[in-house]
Amino acid sequence: MRNYLRQREALESAMLDDDEARHQHPAWWLKRLRRGYPDSWQQIVTFGNQPPPMILRVNQRRICVAEYAARLHAAGLVARPVGAASLLLARAVAVDGLPGFAEGLVSIQDAGAQRAAELLAPRAGQRVLDACAAPGGKTCHLLELAEIELLALDVEESRVRKIRDNLHRLRLSATVALADCRRTVDWWDGRPFDAILADVPCSSSGVVRRHPDIKYLRRESDIRRFVHLQREILDALWPLLKAGGRMLYATCSLFAEENAAQIDAFLCRLPAARRLIEERLLPEEEHDGFYYALLEKAA
Repeated sequence: MRNYLRQREALESAMLDDDEARHQHPAWWLKRLRRGYPDSWQQIVTFGNQPPPMILRVNQRRICVAEYAARLHAAGLVARPVGAASLLLARAVAVDGLPGFAEGLVSIQDAGAQRAAELLAPRAGQRVLDACAAPGGKTCHLLELAEIELLALDVEESRVRKIRDNLHRLRLSATVALADCRRTVDWWDGRPFDAILADVPCSSSGVVRRHPDIKYLRRESDIRRFVHLQREILDALWPLLKAGGRMLYATCSLFAEENAAQIDAFLCRLPAARRLIEERLLPEEEHDGFYYALLEKAA
């Protein structure tokens, strides 16, 4: 027994010395977080290992936040406001336990993800492109904010179906197409867009508490591949934007190469582009990690 206890203590001590075991993140991932966030990397890791919050975005075309909060209370669900149009549930529940979910009164969407539509801030009558739209949360949020003409694209049929399902549930209307946004010759009708949302594929390093397998499936070499893909998307979409129009570049990544460095390089290539807003969200209680850069094309 004493030998077993000594061996167990030695094993536990070794695990404490092992960053990967202690922080439940790959060593290369931790190295990048330490380099990018020397003062907050431990907080990022801690939140990355916790259960995610359940945030509800209220469809204010159908019901106000206060009224929907009252419905939650009547159903025995505790929630508190987060931002202007969302509620944080005290505990997660199945969607069929949410009042009015099937009728489109509410959607599940992280508070950080909701910043995309808020920053792009569509105006009535605008022509808007959501270039990497599945599963449709941001698409629907844009449509809830204003009466716009919206085109939503994605490259996989199963993901396109999810966009359509969300639109149907929320009683919203948009044109949805199965297309690679980089191959504009296949889908663009030649009419420029007033606003473009480029919610690009990325490492998803800011949302690992929702998808813990990402930490172990992702490889450091993937980052270079994502950066190349993101550059292709930016370069393909920019010519489709009107003079004076705005494009929102968005990722759920924490890694600089996919975020500020990507946009810095883009601005160097395109003198007609200027950065209006840059917003970084680190994972915390109320939201996951996101990066946003709002760009404007010179008139």
